[in-house]
Amino acid sequence: MAKAPARAPAPSEPPTSNRERPSEPQPYAASKDELLKFYEQMLLIRRFEEKAGQLYGLGLIGGFCHLYIGQEAVAVGLQSALSGDDSVITGYRDHGHMLLCGIPPKDVMAELTGRQAGISKGKGGSMHMFSVEHKFYGGHGIVGAQVSLGTGLAFAHKYRNDGGVALAYFGDGAANQGQVYESFNMAELWKLPIIYVIENNQYAMGTSVNRASAEDQLYRRGESFRIPGLQIDGMDVLAARGAAEEALAWVRAGKGPIILEMKTYRYRGHSMSDPAKYRSRDEVQAVRDKSDPIEHVKKLLSEQGVAEDELKKIEQDIRRQVNESADFAESTPEPEPSELYTDVLVEKY
Repeated sequence: MAKAPARAPAPSEPPTSNRERPSEPQPYAASKDELLKFYEQMLLIRRFEEKAGQLYGLGLIGGFCHLYIGQEAVAVGLQSALSGDDSVITGYRDHGHMLLCGIPPKDVMAELTGRQAGISKGKGGSMHMFSVEHKFYGGHGIVGAQVSLGTGLAFAHKYRNDGGVALAYFGDGAANQGQVYESFNMAELWKLPIIYVIENNQYAMGTSVNRASAEDQLYRRGESFRIPGLQIDGMDVLAARGAAEEALAWVRAGKGPIILEMKTYRYRGHSMSDPAKYRSRDEVQAVRDKSDPIEHVKKLLSEQGVAEDELKKIEQDIRRQVNESADFAESTPEPEPSELYTDVLVEKY
């Protein structure tokens, strides 16, 4: 009897996941007062960064200086949901995150200009600021290093059982670093309380993410470690806050780490020394016109009946704070030479 012809294999389809996943975040329903606070915080970061760019151009800030202009909604939305027990760590584009941790603008600006009154006594500069008091653990210049350190912060939170969650930011460029995946593996094995935030501003240093990453949907990067990921509009502060609420609920329930890919965009170059010739002015302007996070909230406030005069008063107050911080940073003394020997290891063993 002749055998029946072999059946062609069915097309390969990915199996349906039976893993629990967080719910899809919803935009945060902010009150008028909360919207005003978000507006004020984003505006403070932008005006602060614009002033830092001016001081860099005048030679008052040395080394590298990476500005956060355009990305304000990410940090404001996420950090507005944190409690006093939580910790924050990021890379070298760190000024805005520090301001949101409650560090006074004058202390940050004085650090940028290398002054004794700076938050790190003038030793950190733009890329290496730090404040244990404010639960801000850096500012790190090594690409991706903060991911491993942030995982250590999460381990400390779990070890101490203090209820805290670590918020570890990194960019699309750092997403290809090997230490990131070692950290993912450990964090999921130990169910550490950490939110990994990928600030995908599309270009890393100067190469677009789809040219540098084989998998450019970065929220999927944790799948092989069973870490769920969510992709969020990082130009919308309410979407960012909604994502933070969902992520914090997941982590605080003891379910381990989660990844938030925040799709955002920086208006300036990678650093102040970057002419950003890898993209057109029209591209940058199109994002400004369509998706600017501050203008978006300004429109929402207008719809809620907030008068233009009230917003102008906020703008004036922000500019006053920033100008005062710059004046302070220019006039306060530089560190004494003896500071070379403090906060470093000098003992013999």
